Amino acid sequence: MSTHSNVKDDAAAYVLGTLDPDEQAVFAAHLAGCEECAAEVRALREVTGVLDRGVPQRTPSPELRQRVLASLPGVQATSAPATSRTTESARNWLPLAATIALAVGTVVYAARLQTRVADLETRLEQAVAQTAQADQAVADARRVSSELQSAMGVLAAPDLVRIDLAGQPTAPTASARALWSRARGMVFTASNLPPLPEGRVYQVWVVTGQAPVSAGLLMPDPAGGGSTFFSTSPDIAPPTAVAVTIEPAGGLPAPTGQFYLLGTPGAV
Repeated sequence: MSTHSNVKDDAAAYVLGTLDPDEQAVFAAHLAGCEECAAEVRALREVTGVLDRGVPQRTPSPELRQRVLASLPGVQATSAPATSRTTESARNWLPLAATIALAVGTVVYAARLQTRVADLETRLEQAVAQTAQADQAVADARRVSSELQSAMGVLAAPDLVRIDLAGQPTAPTASARALWSRARGMVFTASNLPPLPEGRVYQVWVVTGQAPVSAGLLMPDPAGGGSTFFSTSPDIAPPTAVAVTIEPAGGLPAPTGQFYLLGTPGAV
């Protein structure tokens, strides 16, 4: 009688259907009372199920089996020991198991690699954004520094002229001051200007005996205040007044709107 160890070794052969009918019946009877062997058979069937669905199965007749075995040199047409069949079956399954393990490992590695690449792309985008913000901050700092130096130059100019501007009926509470030097430009500071309509901008004018000349554009803050430096041309004649109007975005060569601020030169 076969021992439990020998019967357990026939699990793979039983699943593959390579046992003799008598051995198949003995193993089936053993499974009814052995949960360990039954579990092993279930596990083997889960693996072979994939192949069973993809390959048409044919059960050879006993006569065909005898003829095939008889045609092999040195092989008798008798049942081989269970341990030999089990060893051969295990050996046949090793390449498939290795292939499955390799495929699973490749999929897992690819998923991890994709996650890593996505993480690196996100970090790169963040670094680029931070670099752009840093570049903009540096550019803004340089612009402010340049304007400050220019403003200090105007304040120290020997030909400095001060013009105080008062609010006109369109902006009665507004006020401003212009510090002008023909050689060094103009520093302009305003407060309490009304909010601008959509698509409009404040434009500052240097009024001379010939015609108003645009000094530049002013975009006040939400409180209506603003301070900026205008690099006016040294060819401008001394101003008789400085005025502020509202013009279309981008400004115009000559004023078209009403005066919001107006002032004449006074003592510094």
